[in-house]
Amino acid sequence: MTTDRFDLPEPIFVSVGGDLVATYELTPEVDAPSADVVFCHGTPWSAQVWAQAARQLSVGHRVYLWDMPGYGRSARGSQVRTDLATQMSRFAKLLDHWKLERPFVVAHDIGGAVALGAHLIHGRDYGSLFLWDVVTLDPWGSPFFRLVSEHRDVFAALPAPLHAALVSEYIAGAAHQRLDRDIVATLTEPWISDEGQPAFYRQIAELRPEHTRPIVDAIPRVRCDTSIGWGRQDPWIPVEQAHRLRELLPGESSVITVPDVGHLSPLEAPSRVQQALDVWLGTSEQLL
Repeated sequence: MTTDRFDLPEPIFVSVGGDLVATYELTPEVDAPSADVVFCHGTPWSAQVWAQAARQLSVGHRVYLWDMPGYGRSARGSQVRTDLATQMSRFAKLLDHWKLERPFVVAHDIGGAVALGAHLIHGRDYGSLFLWDVVTLDPWGSPFFRLVSEHRDVFAALPAPLHAALVSEYIAGAAHQRLDRDIVATLTEPWISDEGQPAFYRQIAELRPEHTRPIVDAIPRVRCDTSIGWGRQDPWIPVEQAHRLRELLPGESSVITVPDVGHLSPLEAPSRVQQALDVWLGTSEQLL
């Protein structure tokens, strides 16, 4: 793996609810009729996690990505709210800004909760939805999450080298197999600046399961075809949640589980994820 997987165009900054959001738009060389695709990332990542998939899909589709405020190149100050309820509302407003009425949405980790919330709570419609290793069903939130929530100020005051080592180990631990050092370094980099260190612990402390419970209650009312992808060895969210999620969703949702892959399917198995996205898009577009 090399860091060219993370290449994205320079962001277009958009104000959403007073917060500056880094957005990315990729367009095909030939503008043919096709679905618009939007990617949502999770924590503690950014749109970079989906960069390779976005570039490949942009050959035939208009593709949109964003860094949620609190992440990546979006605003990360102490006044920026990073709770899931706020991110759901932001995503709904961002879809309006992009003038996307029925995009195809791909979401990973807490991005799944954000996409579902924009759909079920804020009324945005999708052409189809693909959920990868998503944070939605209870239980979620590791012991580390709970420890940070109780002692955020203590963690934020760690000496910088110790903080950097902790974040690096935390990110590497999401994968089932060892990630290349340069990839871990790229994912860690936003969090090891003077601004990034407190932001890392702030976003963890503000992520609470009570913000996903209304979504879980509403999942039977999902109004679009939905597919589910999961790493079979996901150490953060066990693969059995993929099957529980399918049981709650209406219709016949497909589940793809990827062997020997942890929580970072887009980076651990990019070709397998790309194949799944290509099939999903091809099948879903035929139904429109």
